Amino acid sequence: METKDNYININKEAWNKKTSFHIESSFYDMPSFLSGNSTLNSIELELLGNVTDKKILHLQCHFGQDSISLSRMGATVTGVDFSDAAITKALELAETTGTNTQFICCDIYSLPDNLNEKFDIVFTIYGTIGWLPDLDKWGKVINHFLKPGGSFIIAEFHPFVWMFDNGFSKIDYSYFNEEAIIETETGTYADKAADMETKTISWNHDLSEVFSSLINNNLEIKTFKEYNYSPYDCFNDMEEFEPKRYRIPHLQNKIPFVYALKAVKK
Repeated sequence: METKDNYININKEAWNKKTSFHIESSFYDMPSFLSGNSTLNSIELELLGNVTDKKILHLQCHFGQDSISLSRMGATVTGVDFSDAAITKALELAETTGTNTQFICCDIYSLPDNLNEKFDIVFTIYGTIGWLPDLDKWGKVINHFLKPGGSFIIAEFHPFVWMFDNGFSKIDYSYFNEEAIIETETGTYADKAADMETKTISWNHDLSEVFSSLINNNLEIKTFKEYNYSPYDCFNDMEEFEPKRYRIPHLQNKIPFVYALKAVKK
């Protein structure tokens, strides 16, 4: 039965299914990655700056391309994800690429029971927090793993985007976190024609909820930016108007697609 009480098992099953399709998809472009290309975007790179010799904890890392890209930049990286299929592939990629990236398979809330380290940077990007019901608990995890003076960096799809139906023609969902969103999906953002059906449970998180979860857990927001494009062609009927910049044509540059922020532990 799909209820928010067993969301981890339901979503884990979905992401285990998605992983096999994602690995083979042009969206994740594995040949380019294996040849040495970074999967990180200018939005998050601007906030990260020089990460040489920094210890980075990457939350909800999927199958590790971004984590390994950080390792290639000179950081010591630990990636975390609850999908065992994804982490199995991440470990394989770390070995194939000759990086020392470490990976842990667990859900974010239980990470303090599975890892005993402190980090210079805690990092999470794109399509992550919507799978978490409680952002205050998330903020506590971030605070737990950051060294004093350490930075938290997030680049995420803007909550305004999640209000729309799949065709971006009307508002279907609340901007606010009012209830769990239980859905059945065919295909996946990385391969819309994939012969796959998944059930998922997610939550919308408005910006005030994001800010409060960090501020209330001893983090001071230093930088906040919003962007009128997505660096990924991950929604229906998107158009690339500049290299690696996508929009919904009829909405042009009128809505925010992504936000990014940097916060520092006091």
